[in-house]
Amino acid sequence: MSSRIERANAIRALAMDAVQAANSGHPGAPMGLADVAEVLWREVLRHNPTDPAWADRDRFVLSNGHSSMLLYAVLHLTGYDVGIDDIRAFRQLHSRTAGHPEYGECPGVETTTGPLGQGVANAVGMALAERKLAETFNRDGFEVVNHRTWVMAGDGCLMEGISHEAASLAGTLKLGKLICLYDDNGISIDGEVDAWFSEDVPARFEAYGWRVIRDVNGHDGEAVLAALDEARRSDGRPTLVCTKTVIGYGSPNKAGTAGVHGAALGEEEVALVRRALNWGDEPFVIPGHIYDEWSCVESGTALQADWNRTFDAYRAAHPELAAEFERRMAGELPGGWSDDLEALAKSAQTEGGALETRKSSQACIGALAGRVPELFGGSADLTGSNGTRWRGAGEDRYLSYGVREFGMSAITNGMALHGGFRPFSGTFLVFMEYARNAVRLAALMGVPNIFVYTHDSVAVGEDGPTHQPVEQLTNLRTTPGLSTWRPCDTVESAFAWRHALAAGSMPSALIFTRQKTRIEDRDASAFADIARGGYVLVREAGELDLILIATGSEVAMTVDAAARLAAEGLGVRVVSMPCVDAFCAQDAAYRESVLPAACRARVAVEAAHPDYWHRFVGLDGAVVGIDRFGLSAPGPVAMAELGMTEESVIAAARAVTGTS
Repeated sequence: MSSRIERANAIRALAMDAVQAANSGHPGAPMGLADVAEVLWREVLRHNPTDPAWADRDRFVLSNGHSSMLLYAVLHLTGYDVGIDDIRAFRQLHSRTAGHPEYGECPGVETTTGPLGQGVANAVGMALAERKLAETFNRDGFEVVNHRTWVMAGDGCLMEGISHEAASLAGTLKLGKLICLYDDNGISIDGEVDAWFSEDVPARFEAYGWRVIRDVNGHDGEAVLAALDEARRSDGRPTLVCTKTVIGYGSPNKAGTAGVHGAALGEEEVALVRRALNWGDEPFVIPGHIYDEWSCVESGTALQADWNRTFDAYRAAHPELAAEFERRMAGELPGGWSDDLEALAKSAQTEGGALETRKSSQACIGALAGRVPELFGGSADLTGSNGTRWRGAGEDRYLSYGVREFGMSAITNGMALHGGFRPFSGTFLVFMEYARNAVRLAALMGVPNIFVYTHDSVAVGEDGPTHQPVEQLTNLRTTPGLSTWRPCDTVESAFAWRHALAAGSMPSALIFTRQKTRIEDRDASAFADIARGGYVLVREAGELDLILIATGSEVAMTVDAAARLAAEGLGVRVVSMPCVDAFCAQDAAYRESVLPAACRARVAVEAAHPDYWHRFVGLDGAVVGIDRFGLSAPGPVAMAELGMTEESVIAAARAVTGTS
C-alpha cells in the first residue's frame, strides 16, 4: 500500500508534466494542494466517477481555477472520463483540459472558474439549492437530498470583493453544508502577499458567522483528514478550513516563491522535483498500483447504489414527490407551465391601459410561479423597486440578497448549476456593472439564469447620471450567448418571460421600465410574431417609405411620431424589436419581411447609446439615442433635455427621407 505522500505525488507529477508540456499554466497551487486533494477526493467526497451527474453527489468547486491541473489530475486518477491523453493535451486546442476549468467541457467540472472569487459565490448558491431542495423533498426516513458543497479557494479568491459578499450571506443563512478549504500559501503573482493582504482571514470569517478550523498543516494527510471530518460534523454554520501549504511543494529551488505560481518549472527543475520526491517514472506515467489506490469507481458506484435503493423506497412511499424531484433535476418544465402567462398576455392586449413594465414583469412572475415550483427569485435590496416578489412568495422561494449585486448574480449561477431551480434576480440596470462578470460567466457556461433589470433609462429621473443607464444595453446585447429583452408593454413582457423560462441552455437579461407604458394595439399576426424578437407593430399604408425601429418605452413615442408622419403622406412602418438576438436568429425570409433591404430610410429609437443600432439602419439611416451620461431632473424633463422626444424622431425621419 502506497503512502499518502506517494499518492499525492501523482498529482504533483501530472501537474508539473502537463504545464511543462504546454509551457503554460500554474503548477504551484496543484503541487501545494496535492495532499489536501488526496484526502478530500479519496476519503471524504461523496462522488461517483461513472456518473458525474448523480443528483445527490457532493459538489466540488475549484474557485482558484488557475490551479486547474489539480482538478484534472484528481478526476483522471479517481476514474472520471478524463484520460491521460486529455492530461497531455492540457491547454491545447479543443482539449477537455482547458487552461481554466470549463463547465460542460470536462466531466466532473461543476462550474467554470478562473475569475477569482466567483467559485466561492457559486458554491454558496449550490449549498443554498441543496438546503431548499432538502426542505421541499425530504421526508421522515428519506433524506434523498443530503450532500455537501466543497469549495477550494486561495488568497486571491479571498481578496476579491465578491468573496466578502458571498461569505457574509452564507454566514447569515447558516449554510451548514458549505465547507471552504482555504489554501493559505501566502503567495500570489506579485510575490508574498503580506504587503497587500495582511488581514486576519479566520477572524473575518468568524465575524461572518462561520465556524473556522485554524492552522491545519496542509502537508500532513492525517491532520487534513481530522480537519475535514470535523468540518463534516456541522453545527449549523458554514465552515472554513485553513490549510497552510507551500506553493510548489517538492520543487527544490522554487517552492514557496512566486516563480512557481504561473509558469512551467523548466526541464531542469522538473528533473530535480522527481529526484526530491523519489518519483522515478517518465512524464505522464503513473504506476498501476497508484491508479488502483486512487480509483473511486467501486466506492462511488456503491454510494450511488445505496442512494438509489433509498430513492426507490422513497418513490414507493411518495410517488408524486419522487416524480417531481426527477423532473426538476432533469431541468424539464412542467406541462402547461406557460398557460397562465399566455392568458395574461391575451388579457392585457384586450384590456389595454398603461403600466410600468417592472409591474408587468411582476405580474408575469406571479403567473409563472403557480405552475413552475422551481422558480426561485430575489433582489439586491430593491425588491419593491424591481417588482421581483410575487403575491404569496414565501422564504422557501424568495431571498433578499442585500446590497450584493455581484454576489447575488454568481450565487444564482450556482443555484442554476446545482439543478432543481430556475433562479432569477433583480437590481437596477445601471448596477448590472457591479455584476458584469457573473453575467458573462453565465453566458459562457450556457446557464439558464434570469437577470431582471429595472429602471432602464434616463427616464429614471431625479436620481441622476449615477443611476441612469446609457451604455449597459449595448454591453448586454454584445455578450455572446445572452438573450436580452427590452419589452415595451405587458404583452411583450410576457413573451420575454416565456422566452427566458423556455431557454434551457442560455441566460436571459430582462429589461423593464420604472415609468408607465401603454399597451400597444396589435393585430393577431403581430401578436404571434412577438416571440420572434422583432416584428411589424404598425404597418405602412401604401408604399413603404420609412422604417422606424424602437424598443421599450420609446415604442409608444415612435408609434405616435409615425402617425404624424403618415398624416403627412409618408408610408411609415414601425418595428418593435424587444429582443435583437431572437430576431437575428430568425430565417432570412422573415427578417426581410420585417426589414426589407430595399427600404434604406430607417431610424432606430432607444434611450441608450446609439452605436449598436447602426447595424440595422446603415449609413443612410439615423439613430435617436443618447451618447452622454444623464442628468438629475424629473424623468420626462431628462428625456426631453437629452433629445428623446417625438419631435426628435420626426426630425430624424424627415432627414433620412429627404422630406425636411
